[in-house]
Amino acid sequence: MSGTDLDEVLLAVEKAAPVDAVAAVTRSIGVSLNASWVSFLVADMSGRALVRLVHVPIGAESGGRRQDQDVALVVPFDGGPQEQALRTQQVLVEPDGDRFVVRAPVTQRGEAVGLLEIALPAAPSGPDVQSVSRAAHTLAFVVIANRRHTDLFEWGQRTTPFMLAAEIQRRLLPPSFTCEAASFTLSAWLEPAASVGGDTFDYSLARDLLHLSITDAVGHGVDSALAATLCVSGLRNARRHGATLLEQAEAANQAVIDNTPAAATFATGLVGRLTLSTGILDVVNAGHPAPLLVRDGIAQPVALDVNRPFGVLRHKPYRATQLRLQPGDRLVLLTDGMLERGAAALDLAAQLRHLGQLHPREVVRVLGDLVLEVAGPDLPDDACLLVLDWYGGHGDTRSTDAGADQHRASTPDGV
Repeated sequence: MSGTDLDEVLLAVEKAAPVDAVAAVTRSIGVSLNASWVSFLVADMSGRALVRLVHVPIGAESGGRRQDQDVALVVPFDGGPQEQALRTQQVLVEPDGDRFVVRAPVTQRGEAVGLLEIALPAAPSGPDVQSVSRAAHTLAFVVIANRRHTDLFEWGQRTTPFMLAAEIQRRLLPPSFTCEAASFTLSAWLEPAASVGGDTFDYSLARDLLHLSITDAVGHGVDSALAATLCVSGLRNARRHGATLLEQAEAANQAVIDNTPAAATFATGLVGRLTLSTGILDVVNAGHPAPLLVRDGIAQPVALDVNRPFGVLRHKPYRATQLRLQPGDRLVLLTDGMLERGAAALDLAAQLRHLGQLHPREVVRVLGDLVLEVAGPDLPDDACLLVLDWYGGHGDTRSTDAGADQHRASTPDGV
């Protein structure tokens, strides 16, 4: 896709309605390569499937879920080329009868947005494959920009209907669950319980700092989701005012105390600030389970000063613990839904030793699957985790190809 082609695609995207933005990109690449068909599949919220979004006129026959003229067809992961393209972040070419199907991951800064599929009448050349890859990368930005204006993409991703508490909880999570940067890769995941338990995670990347948090509001349902809203909003509001780490913790505490009607409501949490030039992580533990540090293949809990939860005692100060990360370290933040009740049967330390070669995006998926196996299918409590891989070398050193660092992607046999 040349600069001129990109200008034309972006103009077509801007002219199109948000629900037609993807078609503007796929139509362009399809015409340029004389494709038989082009299709976009968005990543399902479960992390275990893709969803093919199809525009079908009213009255036409179709399978899958339907909303007005749009149909969502779920394509579960089965270890085949669609899953492998997404997991390995590689463009795959496969013969299919008298055609060749090219599958390219639609990715931005490590976030697997979905998959672009295109059927060609002949085996694609190297430049053709590169064109598809660039189109897929462009498509990632198009989806990210246009999903702000329409429910289409999120509707397609939701294979399970949300209750009100889950809707509130979903709005508390960051728009992207994965972020790759020069010095780190971060990915997080939430397996909601049958009755939402108020777990959240958050992160924000500043110029030289990474802010991150994981919280767990007591209780279940809407009350828990509202308590989580106060806690996360208190942290974010203080952070965006330029508050220190301890001031952020105090702001979350005050938000829960001052605005929650139920006297017994509180939230535990870990709130951290990582200095990217040094690898020094300052952490406030507000009555929360200790994180796990994987170093040299050994996973161990990190000893932290334990403070009161958010929403308990108005004027007692918080204390932070400082941890220096080393290149190659993996830090895992988690909630008690990963540790208690049925989940206690899962040996997290052993699993983390076996998952060392996987991208954090795959680590959280695998651990989520394992928790469901031992404690599911309906979890008694939310299970939430955030995985941070630290490499060091902050600055303009990121290696990327079409939205992903190929050196950090999972290998086919490691998925």
